[in-house]
Amino acid sequence: MYRTVATATTVGGLPTDSGEYVVSLDQVPRWSDTEYRSSLDYENEDPSFSNSYFADPLTSYSEITGNGMISRFPVEHEINSKIYLWRGNPWNLEVDAVVNATNESMDEAHSSLGLHAAAGPGLAEECATLGGCRTGMAKVTNAYDLPARRVIHTVGPKYAVKYHTAAENALSHCYRSCLELLIDNGLQSIAMGCIYTDSKNYPREPAAHVAIRTVRRFLEKQKDKIKAVVFCTTTAVDTEIYKRLLPLYFPRDKHEEEVAISKLPADVGDENGETIIDERKIRIKPLPKKAIPRPPQAPEDPPVSDVGLVRRNSSYLDSYLDPAFMSLIKDPDQRRKEQWEKTAQAQSSWNCARLLGFGDLGGPPLSVAEEYSLHSRYLSKATSINLSEIAEMKIVYRGGVDSEGRPVMVVVGAHFLLRCLDLERFILYVVKEFEPVIKKPYTIVYFHSAASLQLQPELGWMRRLQQILGRKHQRNLHAIYVLHPTFHLKATIFALQLFVDNVKVVYVDRLLQLFRYVPREQLTIPDFVFQHDLEVNGGKGLIVDPRTKYVYQRP
Repeated sequence: MYRTVATATTVGGLPTDSGEYVVSLDQVPRWSDTEYRSSLDYENEDPSFSNSYFADPLTSYSEITGNGMISRFPVEHEINSKIYLWRGNPWNLEVDAVVNATNESMDEAHSSLGLHAAAGPGLAEECATLGGCRTGMAKVTNAYDLPARRVIHTVGPKYAVKYHTAAENALSHCYRSCLELLIDNGLQSIAMGCIYTDSKNYPREPAAHVAIRTVRRFLEKQKDKIKAVVFCTTTAVDTEIYKRLLPLYFPRDKHEEEVAISKLPADVGDENGETIIDERKIRIKPLPKKAIPRPPQAPEDPPVSDVGLVRRNSSYLDSYLDPAFMSLIKDPDQRRKEQWEKTAQAQSSWNCARLLGFGDLGGPPLSVAEEYSLHSRYLSKATSINLSEIAEMKIVYRGGVDSEGRPVMVVVGAHFLLRCLDLERFILYVVKEFEPVIKKPYTIVYFHSAASLQLQPELGWMRRLQQILGRKHQRNLHAIYVLHPTFHLKATIFALQLFVDNVKVVYVDRLLQLFRYVPREQLTIPDFVFQHDLEVNGGKGLIVDPRTKYVYQRP
């Protein structure tokens, strides 16, 4: 399908839109080796490329001169040698990875024009199995018929002037996520087209600023792991923009560096290239220290107009601060060290639950912020992978509603085959299935019928599952109805309530008792549960319809 280009194609030459050519990396000119016209001379700029019709928030250039100023993007020849500018489609290049700008569904219709036709049907089939992609994030697939080894898919943000900063940081995260995936997959070269699209209304020049400075900041930290970054453009407008902006962030000599000082936007972001928001910086600063008590003085009455503006001391503020928010501003290394110390102390101390035969209860409790972060990570992973083999085991599934209209989740203990079950994937499945239910009050029905014959997980694992589900799960869980409990199960639940958190548990010995709380027609009950109920209770006081499995009370 592809054939190698005999001669190098330079920027501004004919783009290879036909999809019939393969261009190797050594045929693409390096940014540091090219002799473009002085891109920083704005006086002779083609007016057709101006953005005067749009209020560009990034064009508020500083009026300062280069005298005595330190460049924010100094000359770095090693980094410059890794930058390429190519006029053409990324998938014509023989690189390790190419970037596809797509939407959250990752469907073919909203992907980069011509990519799926060049890659073949296998690419769309693999994208359909990934569960979509969030804005600002990226996912990787095989490249199939492309010269590249991998395709990295990312979702660019929609643009609105009102939410300029949010869109700018989301776009920066797109480029950074692509580069992070490149390194994570052991790859070294990448071809990146313009992630912004006309359909999302992102202005071209502000988007190019974000793209170039994000790549520059990333290479400053990871230049040893990346061999080449190729900026690909398919229009004359984008090519001209990149030719003008690349010297600002990748100056090739001292002259370009000095000129760039006065041409760079006022805000070029933080160490990752993201926009700095002063209000957020103020919010996460440490609180002022408490004032040292002074000898009492005669109170002075403030003016009447200033009565509502009397400042309160920090001890007053302490009573209104959310501990969860305060844990977010603590130094991450210090927080991790404290967590390790708590875990070591818990493991070395006297473990009452282990002595009673209930296993290890795990590490210390998590803060609200830590639980939220843990739940978010598991939910994100659960929605991106295929867990059909867990669903087929019918361990956990959705029921109807209980007698008071609360949704019901059903758990079948006998289906929990510990020997052949991947507990980590099971946790992911539980998080995914419980997520739409735990947002409001709900109920759990647990069938322990014949489950005593199977190995059961330790309390430490159950506690970890509870932490991953989060406090929203604990707060909205109305009750757990346990059918056919055994003495060992009651002792385990008692230990769980004693050492972990209190959970409302209702034990029911008969199916008829369970139907008082959850109507029969709202439950899908396995056949062996009916059989177990008849064996345990001897069929006293009830009749089971063998066809419909309905249970009736004897007259």
